[in-house]
Amino acid sequence: MKSRNRILFVALSLLGLALFAADLMVGSVQLGFGEVWGALTGGDVAPATAKIVRSIRLLKAVVALLAGAALSVSGLQMQTLFRNPLAGPFVLGISSGASLGVALVLLGAPLLGWSGSTLFASLGVAGAAWAGAALVLMLVAAVSRRVKDIMVILILGMMCSSGVDAVVQILQYVSNEGALKSFVIWTMGSLGDVTTIQLGLLAIAVVAGLILAVAAIKPLNLLLLGENYARTMGLNIRRTRSLVFLSTTLLAGTVTAFCGPVGFIGLAVPHLTRMLFREADHRILIPASALMGSCVLLLCDLVSKSLTLPINTVTALMGIPIVVWVVWRHKTIA
Repeated sequence: MKSRNRILFVALSLLGLALFAADLMVGSVQLGFGEVWGALTGGDVAPATAKIVRSIRLLKAVVALLAGAALSVSGLQMQTLFRNPLAGPFVLGISSGASLGVALVLLGAPLLGWSGSTLFASLGVAGAAWAGAALVLMLVAAVSRRVKDIMVILILGMMCSSGVDAVVQILQYVSNEGALKSFVIWTMGSLGDVTTIQLGLLAIAVVAGLILAVAAIKPLNLLLLGENYARTMGLNIRRTRSLVFLSTTLLAGTVTAFCGPVGFIGLAVPHLTRMLFREADHRILIPASALMGSCVLLLCDLVSKSLTLPINTVTALMGIPIVVWVVWRHKTIA
């Protein structure tokens, strides 16, 4: 590894630690570093302070770390697989599938009088979102086995998203005010609704997705030179697609299930990482994107808490300028 890259990794790690500590201190009740440290180490602090740090802010900060890394790595994989700088983790319809699952629970169940059903109660919003995301991915994966052109799969994924979004809009139109409000709040995203048990499930799924992403490093590097060249080098394209699709579902689908559709992190962070590290090698980009994504989402959470805004609005305001820059840059190159 180049010495410049080592320095950047160390700098990002230190920045991540600083942002993590700041995220524990900032909130409706401002805390000093000594109070946070005492709460984490069992020191002499007020019980209310210890509860705020351990039960609320620590969980939220860890969720930000995991979600930022997951969305960034999944976005990087999608951009490489589709050879499209504007591809994100939700281009396959993962976000739309998750929204459909949640809409069926929050909007559809009350309309049918099933809101108190044992099935829906056990499934929950997170389970419904993950089931919806997995269902859409299975449909896309089934199509990808018959279609060779990756751009056709991209278009089909976008069409599937449009169809699912239409169904969700119908449910929104006919639902009552209370159910509609709950669904709209879910679409704004939240890092603070994850329980301790859910955090364990989130961590397992994200770690599994990252392991699959690491396993896909060599195929992704070959795909940078085009699918035809990768085939001549003996790469199994269909197997690679399936591996990346599964990794993306575990990463982006699980984060969407537990945190809502947090946008622009998966689209913008891979570009920030390439610009900072000046690398195309996924052996560098995947860990760098994970680290950068964690830092960015921690920063977004700090801004969100300071201004009392939904996390999705903050990520959009930060991500849109980067996306505009990417479009302008590629238009200039062309």
